[in-house]
Parts: sequence; C-alpha cells; structure tokens
Amino acid sequence: MFSRSPLDWGLIVLYVGFLVGVWLRLFGRRLDALDYLLAGRRITLPALVATLVSTWYGGILGVGEYAYRFGVSNWLVFGVPYYIGALLFAWLFARRARAAALYTIPDLLDRHYGRGPALMGALAVFVASAPAAYVLMLGTLFAAMFGLPLVPCVLAATATSVFYVYRGGFRGVVITDLVQFALMFIGFGVMLAFLVARHGGLGYLTTALPASHFTWNGGAPPQAVLVWYVIALSTLVDPGFWQRAYAARDPAMARRAVLISIGFWVLFDFLTTSTGLYARAVLPHLSDPVFAFPEIAQVTLPPFALGLFYLGLIATVMSTIDSYGFIAATTIGRDVIWRLKGERTEERVPAYSRLGLWIAGAFAAALAVTRQSVIALWHDLGSIVTPTLLLPVALALAGRGRLGPRWTLAAMLVPFAVTLYWVAAKDLAPPGTAAAYPWSLEPIYAGLGASLLTYALGRAFGSRGAAVRHADAPHSEETPS
Repeated sequence: MFSRSPLDWGLIVLYVGFLVGVWLRLFGRRLDALDYLLAGRRITLPALVATLVSTWYGGILGVGEYAYRFGVSNWLVFGVPYYIGALLFAWLFARRARAAALYTIPDLLDRHYGRGPALMGALAVFVASAPAAYVLMLGTLFAAMFGLPLVPCVLAATATSVFYVYRGGFRGVVITDLVQFALMFIGFGVMLAFLVARHGGLGYLTTALPASHFTWNGGAPPQAVLVWYVIALSTLVDPGFWQRAYAARDPAMARRAVLISIGFWVLFDFLTTSTGLYARAVLPHLSDPVFAFPEIAQVTLPPFALGLFYLGLIATVMSTIDSYGFIAATTIGRDVIWRLKGERTEERVPAYSRLGLWIAGAFAAALAVTRQSVIALWHDLGSIVTPTLLLPVALALAGRGRLGPRWTLAAMLVPFAVTLYWVAAKDLAPPGTAAAYPWSLEPIYAGLGASLLTYALGRAFGSRGAAVRHADAPHSEETPS
C-alpha cells in the first residue's frame, strides 16, 4: 500500500470526486456528432495545449524504467525524436488538417480514395489508439498502490479512465485534461524539489551514477536508440494530434498549439528524466526498475507531497487512456459502423461511438493482460501503423502524387501485413532459439520498404488518383466542394 496517511488518501478521493463531478456535469446532455467528436471545434488555445501535452505521456512508469536503466538517453529516445515528429506535424500537417474540417483520419482517406482505404485506415487508427500500453501502466500502478493482482487492476484502470467520456465525449476529455495537465507538472515538480534539497544537484548525480548514464545511448546498442527516430514518424499520423487539429478553432491555432506544446514536453522530460536519475542514484539495486518512480517517492516524500506525486502519476496515465480510448471508440462508431451502414445523417454517431467505447476498452484490457510490456507495445504498434498510414495521408494532404483507390488500398494492406508478420515472427520463435526479426531487420524498416515498393508499383502500373468527394464526407467552406 502506497501510504497510511489520510492526507495522501484524501487527495486520491478528491481526484475521484472531481471525475465523478465531470460525469455528472455532462450527464444527460444531447450532443450532435460535431459536439461529441470535436467539442464543436471551439477548443481554446490553452485547453488545446493542455490536452496535447497531457495526452502524450501515458507511459510514465516506462519512462521511469528507461531513465533508471539508461540515464539521459531516455531524453534522446522518448523525447527528441517525438519533438522532431511534432515539429514536422506542426509545419506540414496541422494547418491543412484543420482546414479540411473533417472528423477523423479515415474521413480524409474516404474523401481522397474511397471507402476501402478509409476502412483500412480505420483498422490502423484503431490499432494505434487502443490504449493497451497505458491501461497496463495504470493497472500496474493500482496493483502496487492497493496490493492487488494485476488483472482486476487493469480492468479497474480501464473503467476509471473512460466512464466520464461516455456521455460527454471529447468535451469530457478536454475538461479532465486541464486538471491532469496541472497535476503532472505539480507532482514531478514537487518530487524534484525534494530530491535536490535532500541530495544536491548535478554534482551528486555525477558521482553517484555510472558514467554511461550521461552518454547519448546509455550503453544500449546504437541501433536500439536510432530505431525510435524512425518510429517517431508515427507522430505524423497520430490520431490524437489529428483529432486536436480538427478540434481547433482555426488552422493557425492548430499549428500554434503544437509548437507551444513542444516547450512543455521538453520541460516535463527534464522533470521525469531527472527523477529517474535520482532513483538510480538513491536506489541502485531495485529488483524491478519499472517501479523506479513509486519507490523513490516512498523514501523521499512526506505525507501530502507523496499524495501529490501519486496523483501526478495517475493523472499522467489517465489523460492518455481517456484520449486514445475515445479515439478508438469514435473509430468504431463513426469510421466503421456508421460508414458501413451508409447513413445519410450523423445523428446516430454518438450512440455508435458509445458502443465503440466498450469495444475499445475490452480490446485494450485484453491486449494489456496478454502482452505485459509497455515499451514492446509502443514499439510494435508504432511499427505496424506508421507504414500503413504515412504515405496515403501525406499524399492526400499534399494533393499530388496520389494513387487510385485499389492501389492505395494495396499500399496500405501490404505494409500492414508485412510488419504484422515481422512482429509475429519474433514473438513466435520456437522455444530454445534466439528470438530475432527476419533478416535482423526492424519491423518498421520492413513496413516502410513494403509501402514504398507497393507505391512505386502503383505509379508504374496503376491509375492516378483523383479526389473522391462522397456525400457522407463532411466539409466546410474552407474546403472547396
């Protein structure tokens, strides 16, 4: 149990009360599709920044583990590559995404390539957004706090993180993200202040840590670090980024919010990486470094401060689960059920998305229980989804170089199948043999190669694509009909 102090448990109870209050505030509201999916495209800049920043850090225990094991390399693996990806999204995609005035990535694919690629895109988005890694993370944290088995804690984590989204949709996500954003920074700010006051600053760390903790790769193989710079291309097709760009008040705000968010991500990475370094220095013999953050909190923080830090951990994870769980739900509701039914109006989209929330939660919980490695989930899902979506989405926004619907569908199916095979080949290696990818090639490299090859064949032998305008594809005055 994480604490015996009523001050710490009181903070947890207050936070749960806040979530229930959000649910009650939004209960019974009748929302149309635009309000439910994108909060009416009326999100302000501060709220947009808060929801972008908080959504991106659900794997907080994995970050603590990596910083504990490899030091400042954590920043170069899980920070810098994604800053670069976010900058590329801001400058290349954000304004165009908002100007398109759509709801989802599959909407974009439907407009330019038709239903087949849109449904394939929906599958990829669902896989990318199902919050399995983060449900596992929060379930692990609950198990440590309450001394309970993992499986019921994973189920509780799923339910706790999405119940207030069920009625309120994206507005519920944004309201809670504002508070979770503040708790993230308060929790880790308090922790680092106590650590510096008790142990000293950089001088203490340099004498207490292995020299490798201050090298760029932390002693890990260079290729194990560099592959994350390719996986970070997933940022360009991250459904969380696209949803928030679509929800911004105007295209300029969509870009500005991403650029401002990068500054907050740099600051939060400084806080988390520094805390991970102190955890290794103070507790050099942890049996399971995934608990580096909770363990350093137990030996450092007094009551109330301990509760604040645990709230920061919980809020960091929950802000990601609710965001991606909601995206997975709307993918089922709008991009699959509604699109397959071919309905001419969107009034049933919120109801379909609520059904999708149950499906997404069950899928995420099942995946979390069967594959209990957060970093492996990040690696594998990013490797599968990025090659599937990157070229079709980029070319749709660019307005040139598109293939016809059939070749576009092939250029999505082939890399999806190739990367799925690559991942499975290592996981299903016979007992007693060294698990390795085919030809020792990372899945994302195989997937990107398959995507480029299929695209080249389509350019050589297929028809060129022309924009496809469907009656069921939403549009606005910003996009010519």
